[in-house]
Amino acid sequence: MAAPQPQVLPPAPARPPEVTDAVPDAKGVKRMVILRGLDKITGRAIDVAAPVGVPVKYGSLTITARYCYTVPPEEPPETNAFLQIDDGRPGEPLKRMFSGWMFASTPALSALEHPVYDVWVITCRTDQPAPVENAPPPDLPPPPGRVPEERPPPAAAPPPGAAPLRP
Repeated sequence: MAAPQPQVLPPAPARPPEVTDAVPDAKGVKRMVILRGLDKITGRAIDVAAPVGVPVKYGSLTITARYCYTVPPEEPPETNAFLQIDDGRPGEPLKRMFSGWMFASTPALSALEHPVYDVWVITCRTDQPAPVENAPPPDLPPPPGRVPEERPPPAAAPPPGAAPLRP
């Protein structure tokens, strides 16, 4: 019987993850959550880009974003993401440390409890263009190139026989 061969992992990608790497949702939109990770030992905080459906590494953590959404700009600011975070060192099985929703406005409400790392949501990005805000309806003429400046009429001379003004 032959000895089992060790599993060889593919090399890590040479470029950082991008929105185009994400798995599209039911509407075909690709999303990516931007997280901030804090290493409590070194005190170093870095931003981690996690395309939806693509596991990314941060230290010993493997972070998989399942959903990410940021509300439109006219609403109160909020970003939420459904994340699954596993911890595991080489040669050890992965242990699920977090599975649930994280909210950018209240990071302590639903936080990763880990002795070395803190992770919280910053924002979401999509491959869809931003909606055009305050665009005039197409049936209106374009605005004029220069708006005339209103000036008061020149001071008129007092009528004959009027008394002069005294200070």
